[in-house]
Amino acid sequence: MSATFPEPVDEKRRRILLVATSVTGAVAGVGIAGPFVASWFPSARALAAGAPVEYDVSKVEPGQQITVSWRGKPVWILHRTKEMLDRLPGNAPLLSDPACEEPQQPAYIKAPARSLKPDYLVAEGVCTHLGCTPNLKKEVGPESDMGPTWPGGYYCPCHGSRFDLAGRVFKGSPAPKNLVIPPNHFKTESVVVIGADPPKGA
Repeated sequence: MSATFPEPVDEKRRRILLVATSVTGAVAGVGIAGPFVASWFPSARALAAGAPVEYDVSKVEPGQQITVSWRGKPVWILHRTKEMLDRLPGNAPLLSDPACEEPQQPAYIKAPARSLKPDYLVAEGVCTHLGCTPNLKKEVGPESDMGPTWPGGYYCPCHGSRFDLAGRVFKGSPAPKNLVIPPNHFKTESVVVIGADPPKGA
């Protein structure tokens, strides 16, 4: 009966196999741990959905309105003229909630201008009836297609709701409430931050 002797160990091959096995295990570990670690942090989409947005209002001419997106909603920034602001107090008898008693705006936003800087209205461009987007109808008197007594404002083409240039709803409109004013503040004299309250002490 012949004796059997073990073959000599190929140290070079052994080291290669050991390294390959270690690398494979590490890759698998990262593959498992990666999603787990990533779950600790919100996705870019989640951050974008609620993150504040900034806009330089110095680019907006008097009487002009621009629209920015916040949380997937249109938010208007209207640069109101002195004439637009002067008409707001006179609208009170025509409005459902002229003093803005319904919580459609942060507590620091007051009537009649409903803005931190009177010149700039920041409002969600979503009708409080069924969510359509109203149109800006800033012309008044003979220039307006809303009638000779129209003081300027917004008209919802879906069901006829009307709002003034502070987003306050006119009586007789299907919309039950004023337009929503999102949290906002001015980071500088010209940069508005939409989606965040003013810093404490500001």
